[in-house]
Amino acid sequence: MSASEHRTFQVSGVVQGVFYRQSTYTEACRLGLTGCVRNNKDGTVTIEAEGPAAALDALEAWCRQGPPAARVEQVVVSTGSVQGYQEFAIQRG
Repeated sequence: MSASEHRTFQVSGVVQGVFYRQSTYTEACRLGLTGCVRNNKDGTVTIEAEGPAAALDALEAWCRQGPPAARVEQVVVSTGSVQGYQEFAIQRG
C-alpha cells in the first residue's frame, strides 16, 4: 500500500450551488481517498483529502475543472499532517 499524504485544496470561482461538493465526494470516493469537503462563507470550497500521492494528484486535476456548471478560477494546494480520516464526507453548514 502506498504511503498516505494529506493535502488541502482551497477552490475559488463559481463553486457553490453547482454541485461541487457532491461531485467532489463522488470523485474522491472513486479515487479511494478519505477526508472531507465543505463550503466556506467567502464562497470558496475547501477539500481535505488523504491517500496516495497519485490519487491526490488526480483529485487536484479534477478540482481544476470541477463539475460542468462550475467555473473554477483558482486551486491553492497545501500539505499537512495526516489526520487519519476513515471515509470521505460532505460537511454541511
